[in-house]
Amino acid sequence: MIYSEFKQRYSILAPNVIPEGFVDGRQVTEKILEATNLDKSLYQCGNTKVFFKAGTLASLEDMRDEKLSRILSLFQADIRGYLMRRQYKKLQDQRVALTLIQRNIRKYLLLRTWSWWKLYTKIKPMLNIARQEEEMKKAAEELAKLKEDYEKLEKVRKELEEQNVTILQQKNDLFLQLQTEQDSLAEAEEKVSNLVLQRQDMESRIKELEGRLAEEEENSANLGNVKSQLAAEIEELKKDVEDLESSLQKAEQEKQTKDNQIRTLQNEIAQQDEAIGKLNKEKKALEEQNKRTQEALQAEEDKVNQLNKLKAKLESTLDEMEANLAREQKTRADVEKAKRKLEGDLKATQETVDDLERVKRDMEEQLKRKESEIANLNSKSEDDQNLIAQLQRKIKELQTRIQELEEDLEAERAARAKAEKARHQVESELEEVVERLEEQDGANAAQVDLVKKRESELMKLKRDLEDARIQNEQAVAAMRKKQTDAMSEVADQLDQANKAKTKAEKERNELKAEVDDLHAQLESLTKAKMNSEKAGKAIEVQLQEVTAQLEETTRNMAEESAGKARSSQENAELQRQLEEAESQLNQLNKVKQQLTSQLEEARNNYEEESKMRNKLNSEVRNLNADLDSLRESLEEEQSGKSDLQRQLQKLQGELQQLRSKGGGGDVRSEELDELKRRLNAKIQELEGELENSRSKCGQLEKTKARLQGELEDMSIDVERANGLASQLERKQANFNRTLAEWQKKFADAQAELENSNRDARAQSTEILRLKAQLEEANDQMETVRRENKNLSDEIHDLTEQLGEGGRNVHEVDKARRRLEAEKEELQAALEEAEAALEQEEAKLQRAQLEMAQVRQEVDRRLAEKEEEFEATRKNHQRALESQQASLEAETKGKAEAIRLKKKLEQDISELEVGLDAANRAKSEHEKTVKKFQQDIHDLQSQLEDQQRACDEMREQYQAADRRANMLSGEIEELRTALEQAERGRKMAESERAETADRVSEISTQCSSLNAQKRKLEADLAAMQADLEEAANDAKQADERAKKATADCARVFEEIRQEQEHTKQAEKARKQFEAQVKELQIRLEESESGASKTGKKAISKMEQRIRELEGELEAEQRRHGETQKNLRKVDRRMKELTMQSEEDKKNHDRMQELVEKLQGKITTYKRQVEEAEEIAAINLAKYRKIQHEIEDAEERADQAEQALQKLRAKNRSSVSMSRGASVVSGNNGQAARGRIQSSVTRTEEH
Repeated sequence: MIYSEFKQRYSILAPNVIPEGFVDGRQVTEKILEATNLDKSLYQCGNTKVFFKAGTLASLEDMRDEKLSRILSLFQADIRGYLMRRQYKKLQDQRVALTLIQRNIRKYLLLRTWSWWKLYTKIKPMLNIARQEEEMKKAAEELAKLKEDYEKLEKVRKELEEQNVTILQQKNDLFLQLQTEQDSLAEAEEKVSNLVLQRQDMESRIKELEGRLAEEEENSANLGNVKSQLAAEIEELKKDVEDLESSLQKAEQEKQTKDNQIRTLQNEIAQQDEAIGKLNKEKKALEEQNKRTQEALQAEEDKVNQLNKLKAKLESTLDEMEANLAREQKTRADVEKAKRKLEGDLKATQETVDDLERVKRDMEEQLKRKESEIANLNSKSEDDQNLIAQLQRKIKELQTRIQELEEDLEAERAARAKAEKARHQVESELEEVVERLEEQDGANAAQVDLVKKRESELMKLKRDLEDARIQNEQAVAAMRKKQTDAMSEVADQLDQANKAKTKAEKERNELKAEVDDLHAQLESLTKAKMNSEKAGKAIEVQLQEVTAQLEETTRNMAEESAGKARSSQENAELQRQLEEAESQLNQLNKVKQQLTSQLEEARNNYEEESKMRNKLNSEVRNLNADLDSLRESLEEEQSGKSDLQRQLQKLQGELQQLRSKGGGGDVRSEELDELKRRLNAKIQELEGELENSRSKCGQLEKTKARLQGELEDMSIDVERANGLASQLERKQANFNRTLAEWQKKFADAQAELENSNRDARAQSTEILRLKAQLEEANDQMETVRRENKNLSDEIHDLTEQLGEGGRNVHEVDKARRRLEAEKEELQAALEEAEAALEQEEAKLQRAQLEMAQVRQEVDRRLAEKEEEFEATRKNHQRALESQQASLEAETKGKAEAIRLKKKLEQDISELEVGLDAANRAKSEHEKTVKKFQQDIHDLQSQLEDQQRACDEMREQYQAADRRANMLSGEIEELRTALEQAERGRKMAESERAETADRVSEISTQCSSLNAQKRKLEADLAAMQADLEEAANDAKQADERAKKATADCARVFEEIRQEQEHTKQAEKARKQFEAQVKELQIRLEESESGASKTGKKAISKMEQRIRELEGELEAEQRRHGETQKNLRKVDRRMKELTMQSEEDKKNHDRMQELVEKLQGKITTYKRQVEEAEEIAAINLAKYRKIQHEIEDAEERADQAEQALQKLRAKNRSSVSMSRGASVVSGNNGQAARGRIQSSVTRTEEH
C-alpha cells in the first residue's frame, strides 16, 4: 500500500502521534504502526510502499472499524446531550415567561379600574397642544435662516458662473496651443515609439537571459556534483588498486610456500614413479582398446571444434562490446569538451548579465523617483476629494434638517390625532370656521395645484442635481486613476472637473431661477397663509398630504440615486472583472503553451526511451539465444565427459582383469601407460577448454544481468515518463476545464456588462458625448506628456549607460540634475497653483491664468533644455567615437587572451582524455585480476576434487590394512596347521587337495589386492598430473601477476607524468591570468586617459552598442544551441553515472568473492597438506602390506615343499596312514572351516 493511502485511511488509529504540518509519508506510517503495537515481522516499509503479510490488513481494518464505531457512538451521545440541554433550557424559559405574563396581567387588571389612571389618560393629550405651538415657531425661525443661507449660496453661484466664462475662454486658447504642439511633437512621438519598442525588446531579452542563466547555473551545479562523484570513485579505485597490490604480494608469498610443497610432492611422486614403472609392462595389452578410445576421442575433438567456434563467436561479441565501450568513452570526452566551452560561454553571459543588472538598478531608482512624484499627486487628489466630501457633508446636513422637520410634522400629526377626541367637545366652535374655510376652498385649490406642479418641478431639478453629483463623482474617480500616471494628468483632470463644474453651474443657475420663482410663489403663499391663519387646520391637513408626497418623492429619488450608484459600481466591477478575466486568460494561454511544449518534450523523451528499450530488448534476446546455445554445448560437453569417464572406468576394469590374468601382459603394459598418459593429457585439455567456456558463460551471464538491470532501469524511466505524461495530460484536462469555466464566467460577465451598458446608454447618452470630446483632448495631452516622459526616461537611461565614457558624463549628469531640479521647481509651482485652485474656488479664474502662464514658461524652458541636451548629446557622441577606437584595440587584446585561455582549456581536456585512458587501463587490469580470481576459483574446485579422491583412497587403504591383518592371522593359523601336518604325515595326502584349494583362494585374494594396488597407483598418477597442472597454472598466474604489477607501475608512471603536465599547465594558466590582469590595468588606464576626450568617443560607443546587440543576438542563438547540447550531455552523463554505479557494484561483489576465495584457498591448502600426509601414510602401509604378502607367498612355497617331502616319506606306511587319516580328516576339516570363515570375513571387510 502507498504511504499516502495508508496515511489517509489509517491515521485515525493514532491521530495524536502525527504532528501538525508533518509530510513524510514513510515516517507517518512507521509512527502509526508503532502506536498500534503491531509486530514488526508482519510488515516491511519500502521506499514508496508499505508491505504486509497475509491477514495483517484485515486486522488493521478491524481496528479501524472499532475506532470508527467508538467515535460515532461518542458523537451521537454528544449530539443527544446537546439537544436535550437545548430543550430543557427552552422549557425553563417558557416557565419563567408564563410567570411574568401572569403577573403583568394581574397588575393590568388592577390598574385599569384605578380612577387616577383614567384621569391621566384624559389630561395627557391636552398638555401637548402648547408644545406644538412652540415647535411651529422654532420651525419658522429655522426656515428664515435657511433662506438667508440660500441667498448667500446664490451670490456665490453667480460669482462662480462669471469665473466659469473666463475659464472657458482660457480653455479654448489652450486647445489651440495644444493643436500647434501636437503638430510639432509628431516627430518626437515617432522617436519615442521606436525607443519604447527597443526598450521592450531589451527587457524581454534581459528576462530570457536571466532564465537561461538560472538554468545554466543549475546545470553547472549538477555537473559539479557529477565531477565530485567521479573524483570520489577515482579515489576508491586507487584504494582498490593498492589493495590488489597487497593481495598480489600475499599471493607471491603463498606461491613460494606452494613451490616448497610442490618440491616435496615431486619427491614423493618420484618414489611412486618407481612403483608405476612395474605396471608399464601391462600397457601392450591395451593397444586394441586404445584404438577404440582414439575413435571416441575423434568424436570428442569434433565437439571441441564446435566449442571453439562458439568461443570465437563469443569473443567477437565481446570485441563488439569493447568497441561500444570505447565509443562511449569518446562521447564522454566530447561531452567534457562541450562542457568547458559552455563554461566559457557562461562566464561571458554572466558578465553581460551583470551589466544588465546594473542597468536594471538604475531603472529601479528612476521608478522610485516617479513613485514619489505620483504619491505627491495622490496627496493633492486626496485634498480635492476632501473638499468634495465637505460639500457632500453640508448637503447631508441639510437633508438631515429636512428629515428632522418632517419628523416634527409627523409628531404634530400624532398629537393632532390624539387631540381629535377633544375636538368633538369643541365642534360647535369649529363649525363657523368650517363655513369660512369652505368659502376659501375654491381659491386655495388653485394654489395647491400650483404648489404640486412646482414641487414636481423641484423634484426633477433635484434629480438633475443628483445626476450632476454622480457625474462629478465619476469624473473624480477618473481623475484618481489618471493621477497615478504623471503630474500632467492632474491638469487634464482639473480641466475635466472644470467642465463638469461649468455644467453643474449651468444646471445650478437654472435651478436657482426655478427656486426664485418658487420663492416668489412661497412668499405669496405665506401672505395667503397670514390671511388664512384661521383656516390653519385645513391647510395643515393639506400640508400633511403634501409632505407625504414629498417623502415619497424623496424616497423614490434616493432609491433611484442609490440604484444609479449601484449600477455604476457594478459596471466598474464588471469592467474590472472583465480585465482580470482577460489577464487570466492570457496567463492561462501562456501556461497552456508551456504545458504543450513540456508535453512535446516528454513525448520525444518517451519515444527515445522506447527506441532504446527496443534496442536493449533485441540485444537481450540475442544474448539469451547465445547463452542457450552455450548451455546446450556445455551440456553436450558434460555428457561427452561422462561418456569418457565411463570408458575410462571400463578400461581400468579391463586392465585389472588383464593384470589378474598375470604374466604375459608385462611387455604391453608400457604401451598402455603411454596411451593412458595421452588420454589424460587430452582429457586435461578438454577440461581446460570446458573451464574456459564456463568462465565465458559466467561473463555472459554477468553481462546479461547487467543488461537486465539496465532494462529494468529503462523500464522504470519509461514508467516515470509515462507517469509524467499522464500527469501533464491531467494538468491539460484541468487547465481546459478551468479555461472553459473562465470562458463561461467571461461570457456571463459580458452578458451582464451588455445589460448594464444598455441601461447606462439609455440613461447617459448626453454624458457620453461630452465625455468623448473631453477624453479625446485628455488622451492627446496624455499621449504627448507620456511620450515626453518616456523620452526623458530613455534619455536618462542612455546617459547612465554612457556613464562609462568618462568624466564628461558626470557633467551631463550634473546638467540632468539641474534640469530635474528646475523641473521639480516647476512641478512645485504647478502643485502650488493646483492647491490654490482646490482650496479657493472663488479665486479660480486668477489661478488658472497663473497656471497658463506657468505652463507657457515650463514649455519654453523645456524646449530650451531639450536644445541644450541635444547639443550635449552630440558632444558625447563625438567623444564616444574617439573612445570606440581605443576600446576596439583593448577588445583585440582581450580576444587574444581568450584565445590563449581556450588553448589552455584544450590542453586540460587532452590531459583529461589521457586520464580517461589511464582509467581504462586500470579497468583492464581489474579485468585481469578478475580472471586470476576465476583461475583461483577453478584451482580450488580441482583441490576439492583431489580432496575427495584422497578421502576415497584413505578408506581403501584402511580396508586393505584390515585385510592384511586378517591375512597375517590366517598365515599364523596355517603355520599351526603345517606343524600338525608334519606330526600327522599320514593325513597330508588327504589334505593336499584342500590345501591346493586354499592356495588358489589366497592367490585370488592376492590378485584382487594387486588390482586395488594398481587402481590406487592410477589414481596417484592422475593426482600427480593434476598437481603438475596446478603448478603450471600457478606459474602462469605468477607471470600474469608480474605483468599486472608492471602494467600498474607503468600506469602510475603515466599518471605521475600527467600530473606534472597539469602542474605545468596550471603554471601557464597563472601566467596568463597575470597577463590578463595587466591588460585589464592597461585597459583601465586607457579608459581613464580616453575619458578626457570622451565627447568624441560617445558616438563610437553607440555604434559599438549596436554591434554588441547584434553579437548578443548571435550569442543568444549559440546559447540556445549550447543548451540543447547541455541537455543531451546531461542525459548522457546520467547514463554514464548509472553504468559507473553498476560497475562499482560489480567491483564490490568481485572484491567480496576474491576475499571468500582467498579464505577457501587457505582452507584447501590445509586440506591438501593433510591429504598429502595421509597419502604418505597410505603409501608406507601399502609397501608394508606388499612385503608381508611376498613373505606369505614364500612361506606358502616352503609349506608345499614340506608337504611333498612328507608324501614321499609316508607312501610306504599306507596302513598307518588309513588309521591316522580319520584323525587328520577331522583336523583338516576344522582347519578348512577356519580358513573359509577368515576368507569370508576379509571379503566382508
